[in-house]
Amino acid sequence: MTIAITGATGNIGGAVARALAAAGTPFRMVVRDAARAPELPGAEVAVASYADVDAARAALDGIDLLLMVSGAEAQDRLDQHRAFVGAAAGAGVGHVVYTSFAGAAPDATFTLGRDHWATERAIEGTPMAHTFLRDSFYLDFVEDLVGEDGVIRGPAGAGTMAAVARADVARVATEVLLHPSEHLDRTYELTRPEAISLAQAAATISEVRGRAVTYQPETVEEAYASRARWNPEPWQADA
Repeated sequence: MTIAITGATGNIGGAVARALAAAGTPFRMVVRDAARAPELPGAEVAVASYADVDAARAALDGIDLLLMVSGAEAQDRLDQHRAFVGAAAGAGVGHVVYTSFAGAAPDATFTLGRDHWATERAIEGTPMAHTFLRDSFYLDFVEDLVGEDGVIRGPAGAGTMAAVARADVARVATEVLLHPSEHLDRTYELTRPEAISLAQAAATISEVRGRAVTYQPETVEEAYASRARWNPEPWQADA
């Protein structure tokens, strides 16, 4: 079984790469910039972006099992994903492990969840087997929601999220890559054991960091207005 992983220069892909190296499992890292690829025993490097079909097909030549970490958020991310999925199928990849999103659906309230759903369908439309890792929001990211004034703002109401640590996602992905036959054509929702609200998240950050952090609920209209100062593109504001 020959393995390739994407995202090795990032959080999840990097953690998986280190875990595979520690397990003595050889693999190929598909990266956009070879100079940024980590130096790990048993790892080789191939250069390709998701959108470059020819380079991606060459980078995946001879690969049986692929970890496809979802690409950086962009207006054309779905097009990039579809191009890469097509390249993987064309290269003869047999099994794709894809980091998707919890609740991915064509009408997901979280707009980027719709892109993940469409990427899943693109993978299912090929001869390749799949394992979908539907991650909840990253627990590590929650603290980044705090503004400079110590306030988390958003139209979440009293909604809750079972946010999951990136390290746990990486551990699951590594397990699937090491024992792929046990996870063929499966979809896993990756969450923490407990769902918390943004108010609870603010309270936890306050306790651990020793500073006052609060949650301020917004209407959808107020949320658009409070983010306007960053002049986001429409797709970013929607997300």
